[in-house]
Amino acid sequence: MDTRCALAVATAALAAAASCTASSSGTTAAQAAAPPMRVGCLQVIDRARRPFAGGYRPVLGVVAAPRGYLPQVVRSTDPRWPYWEKAGMVVRAGPRPIDVSVPVNWRGRAAITWGNGRPAVSAVRFTPCQVTPGAWNAYAGGFFLKTRGACVPLVFQVGHEHRVVRFGVGVRCTGGGA
Repeated sequence: MDTRCALAVATAALAAAASCTASSSGTTAAQAAAPPMRVGCLQVIDRARRPFAGGYRPVLGVVAAPRGYLPQVVRSTDPRWPYWEKAGMVVRAGPRPIDVSVPVNWRGRAAITWGNGRPAVSAVRFTPCQVTPGAWNAYAGGFFLKTRGACVPLVFQVGHEHRVVRFGVGVRCTGGGA
């Protein structure tokens, strides 16, 4: 076997092993690297006239994120994620995608979803939706949890800017988290 062939076999073996090895959070390397679920214009459920009403919080100037404490956790029908908290997300229409993700070390404890009837995932990308530029688009969705409550961090990213925002899902975050 020549050097190039041996290197290719070794690289493939390492990639296979990495994708089968679970991290301490229960997330495989393949899951950690999975692309975000795309949420597009057809998933918009409403246009919000007052995006920050009801305690919604501004994030990076283009997101109205749910309030810091979300007390209505209920049982889910998904056996992988036994608890659910409904919490819509409001995004300002514009030319750039907006990424929202669960940090890697939380992916065994929490998942998210936005869009109509979409699955639980670790990351979503709100694609540019400029039907009405500057409008605030509302999306249905929320949080899935392994336990009844947690102070869940989410990473919001627009271009090179990012911000971590905590959500008290069924519990109040302490230490300034929410």
